[in-house]
Amino acid sequence: MTIQGRGSAEHGGRVRLGMVGGGQGAFIGAVHRIASRLDDRYRLLAGALSSDPERALASARELGLAEGRSYADYRAMARRERRLKDGIEVVSIVTPNHLHFPVAKAFLQAGIHVICDKPMVHSSREARQLQKLAKTRDLLFAVTYNYSGYPMVRQARDMVIGGELGEIRVVQVEYPQDWLTEKLEESGQKQAAWRTDPARSGAGGCVGDIGTHAYHLATFITGLELEALCADLSRFVSGRRLDDNVQILLRFKGGARGMLWASQVAPGNENALRIRVFGSKGGLSWSQEDPNYLYYTPFAEPPRRITRGGSGSRAIAGRVTRIPPGHPEGYLEGFANLYSEVADAIVARREGRCPDADVMFPTVEDGCRGVAFIEAAVRSSDRGARWVKM
Repeated sequence: MTIQGRGSAEHGGRVRLGMVGGGQGAFIGAVHRIASRLDDRYRLLAGALSSDPERALASARELGLAEGRSYADYRAMARRERRLKDGIEVVSIVTPNHLHFPVAKAFLQAGIHVICDKPMVHSSREARQLQKLAKTRDLLFAVTYNYSGYPMVRQARDMVIGGELGEIRVVQVEYPQDWLTEKLEESGQKQAAWRTDPARSGAGGCVGDIGTHAYHLATFITGLELEALCADLSRFVSGRRLDDNVQILLRFKGGARGMLWASQVAPGNENALRIRVFGSKGGLSWSQEDPNYLYYTPFAEPPRRITRGGSGSRAIAGRVTRIPPGHPEGYLEGFANLYSEVADAIVARREGRCPDADVMFPTVEDGCRGVAFIEAAVRSSDRGARWVKM
């Protein structure tokens, strides 16, 4: 059994964090704050928590921020925090999608690292601008594809890259939910309203919200690069403006094939992200709703169950594991692993050294690929489900 704690004492000081979005009533903002605190790696010092000044201030007070560090406008926050001696080192962007680009751009221009929720931006043009700006300013840019932080996902990646499955042939990934089976956006539910609004969500609905998670998981575990896809995006709920069901055929460079299904209108499914990878020597299976187990089947041999922190678990999984096997870890811990990896990288920059080789998190390049995937899926579907190249 390999367990390694992730406390801050061994890493040299908390990272100064700011947040844009995530005020009262925002689900994902609370998730990011919990993730930043779980390993005691960050101090939340500043925020532009809402576009409504009163709500922004009320949210800041609830979180214990000094009133002078609560901002009604993210641009003012970027300008002032840049000048402060104890100004933030990194900003977490947890707004609806349409604000990701201008907010990230403002903070990169101010010399501040960025942690951005997915999908990174609305278009590849915007994605390339942020990629270039982050590179020019030599700044870290993380995108929270949080499922890449799960220990058994890290182990699956290690096994595939190590050749234990042989040549990868087939990748099956699915992410069904049921919460938009009815027209929830008309009820006043905030999360449904912006996710089904093209102006705020972007050109993709389900494909941008959860399809991009499934795509990233498939490429993260396998290391494969997507060459082309054939997508059929559906709107099953009458009057809905964006897709709520996604079926995509995938062709990877090197010859592997895959299928991706994502749906938000599949009754009986809550958060059923699942991936199966098959190669010439064996197969792997992992489910997000039962995340502490990885199933490995070498060809012509009985299946093996690998337990997080226990039987068959490796050091690469152990370094992002906190508690013994049998005690579940999942969604919040996966987010926290990414936050702690980013903290490792920021502290290394602060100290003028390179981070440990095992430190990994989705970067601006992953964000660019995610945006390109959404665009390609929408383009393919609009053309009658024709094959299009990435």
